[in-house]
Amino acid sequence: MQDKTLTCRDCGGQFTFTAGEQEFYAEKGFTNEPSRCPDCRAANKANRGAGRGSRSREREMFPAVCDQCGKDTEVPFQPRAGKPVYCSECFSAQRRSGGGYDRGPRGGGRSGGGRSRGRGRSHDRW
Repeated sequence: MQDKTLTCRDCGGQFTFTAGEQEFYAEKGFTNEPSRCPDCRAANKANRGAGRGSRSREREMFPAVCDQCGKDTEVPFQPRAGKPVYCSECFSAQRRSGGGYDRGPRGGGRSGGGRSRGRGRSHDRW
């Protein structure tokens, strides 16, 4: 195999597709030659990662006081009146114990609420 000179589809510049790269492509089963030069390939890869929404930015944290132990903490949501907020230690303990809170008269909380998960009863619609 010999080196090939290819033209980049993005910048129009020429780049070398070496014999070693060709062997690597063949080994991996790639049937197409690269269409971008190494610089444009790297830029394209970086741009793909930039538009991924919440993964590429820091999560906003809000100050709160743990309803169980009273410790100052931060949570990834805006605390609301009437809804318990736990520090990470108390939250983990709540999850391990199967605890939770009742979300009011309609139920839906993990501590009960009286809702049946059965089908066929009109008042059990989700």
